Amino acid sequence: MLFFRLILESFSFALQALRSNLLRTTLSLLGVSIGIFAIITVFTVVDALERKIRDDMSFIGDNVMYIQKFPWQFGGGAYPWWRYFRRPSNTVDEFRYLEKNLQEAQAIALIAGRGGNTIKYRSNSLTAVNVRGVSFRYSEVSEIPVDNGRYFSRQEVNRANNVALIGATIAETLFTSEDPIGKKIKVKGRPFQVVGVMKKEGSSIFGSTSRDEQIIIPYGSFGKLYLVGRKGIEPTIALKGKDNDEGLLKLESNVRGVLRTKRGLKPYQEDNFALNRTEAFADAVSSLFSVLHFAGWIIGGFSILVGAFGIANIMFVSVKERTNIIGIQKSLGAKTYFILFQFLFEAVFLSMIGGALGLLLVYLITFIPLGSIHMTLTAGNIILGLSVSSIVGTFAGIIPALMASRLNPVIAIRAS
Repeated sequence: MLFFRLILESFSFALQALRSNLLRTTLSLLGVSIGIFAIITVFTVVDALERKIRDDMSFIGDNVMYIQKFPWQFGGGAYPWWRYFRRPSNTVDEFRYLEKNLQEAQAIALIAGRGGNTIKYRSNSLTAVNVRGVSFRYSEVSEIPVDNGRYFSRQEVNRANNVALIGATIAETLFTSEDPIGKKIKVKGRPFQVVGVMKKEGSSIFGSTSRDEQIIIPYGSFGKLYLVGRKGIEPTIALKGKDNDEGLLKLESNVRGVLRTKRGLKPYQEDNFALNRTEAFADAVSSLFSVLHFAGWIIGGFSILVGAFGIANIMFVSVKERTNIIGIQKSLGAKTYFILFQFLFEAVFLSMIGGALGLLLVYLITFIPLGSIHMTLTAGNIILGLSVSSIVGTFAGIIPALMASRLNPVIAIRAS
């Protein structure tokens, strides 16, 4: 109990010292405030950007592999596109073959898309719409959030019926005060019956990737509108991996063996297709934001270093000013750790107040509108800011606190 009482008294002395030198306290905590503000602001902005990018890239699906001609490449380096250009396109026959023979795929879908379309309903029209043709199990590969109506039936897809799922922006523009379900829109002059409206996603960093201005129709219906194949729009085969297939390694091996057999490739011939995984994009995004996080530490680190030296300087001055009081306390029986904690707590309090002020400024920054990017001061960043502040305060105050705790009481009392 004595130990805890002495700790509380140390807290009390530290608070009194901070209150009695308010101007000095304010000036010394500014460095820490600016440093914490810089670090946590960068982290908050980066977190918001990363969250937005990942949300906007949700259209590529999670745990999904794509069979395409061109491999995805993130970063610099040579890209021999001329080699990939000569590769054969995916076909419906290959899609059916994979659908029948793959063992490691949870679902498989055939996809083809074309942008820049004009969609009409009566006298209303909307340009720059992306039309996407898909097979029935596309909804299992990539989540389709239907807000009103339904997804296609298997019969509608197999029969290539002229039915469509439309994005929220299309519904709002073409059907201002009507329920779109059951109505017919025109795509390249052909009527398509609306069976569903997708949930509104909002604006996207990547522009056309948002489903708000997208129409999804059966793959066979898409083939009625556009030339599909090597001389036209080249389709993509998408495969959903199983949950227990970490990194989709089993699926990749399975697809490579089956597709090489289908295309008649000999053992010494290289693959004439690319297997692109969504994890590759996720890894590229993580690497990019790791660099930005590091930059945040560098930017804020200098301010925190200046703040730490400022706090240390103030604590040395404080020890000098209170040398006589320290001598009296020690002569009356004050323990060494009591003096140590008294100055150490003062330094930590000073630093944490500066950190809290920096976090308050970050919180105010989150109210600034940044379009579709929403910044949030997370609990993790708050804890990080306060933790960094307390560590800075500890290192800045430990040497002055040790000096104060080791003073000779006789010499200290005589100090003027």
